[in-house]
Amino acid sequence: MEFIEIQDCTKVYKNGVTALSDVNLSIKKGDFVFVIGHTASGKSTLIKLLYREEKPTKGKVFVGGVDVAKLRNSKVYKLRRKVGIVFQDFKLLPKLTVYENVAYPLASYGMKTSEIRPLVLAALEQVGLKDKTRSFPDQLSGGEQQRVCIARAIVNKPRLLICDEPTGNLDPETSKEIMDLINRINKELGTTVVMATHAKDIVNRMKKRVIVMKEGLIEGDHLKGGYKVNESV
Repeated sequence: MEFIEIQDCTKVYKNGVTALSDVNLSIKKGDFVFVIGHTASGKSTLIKLLYREEKPTKGKVFVGGVDVAKLRNSKVYKLRRKVGIVFQDFKLLPKLTVYENVAYPLASYGMKTSEIRPLVLAALEQVGLKDKTRSFPDQLSGGEQQRVCIARAIVNKPRLLICDEPTGNLDPETSKEIMDLINRINKELGTTVVMATHAKDIVNRMKKRVIVMKEGLIEGDHLKGGYKVNESV
């Protein structure tokens, strides 16, 4: 079994909308995969299955050999410890410093302060923000805020990094810097990366594996592909 295995997954929401229909997908450990497609294609739902934000109506979702769809709600935190998540809208806590934002998930796990500090400083150094530990989010640029989000996502050295439109609120040059950073994390740390995006330029430049979603189905799976979706999507 590969690191990520999605088997015969269907997701029907309570309003009757079918977001995924019998989807099958395998991702190897250490891969970098883009998930693309127009709005309502199913890509966001696919991403959310990986960190148990959503559960499939039918089928199985394995991450690291664990069927996350079967996890009890009280055990989901164990999965989240092994998964880093980067969102488009940052989701930083405005009244906490950069250091405190990155330390927050570790503290919530009950880790000791003496254990937290070296992990936080290492993560901030990885993203180039070790000199911003005492700054607050509103004192940072958009690119710097996203770097803090990435530091928070990798501070616990996750095996999987999930990115949901991480450059959606950033200018092209900053987007390139953020993607180069995520690419370096993938290569240097061996972290598996799965990213949902609409950013054509980024996908075309990076030449990674591309999963194309359309109407809840995987329409294409291209190794070192580009951003190509049917105009009829």
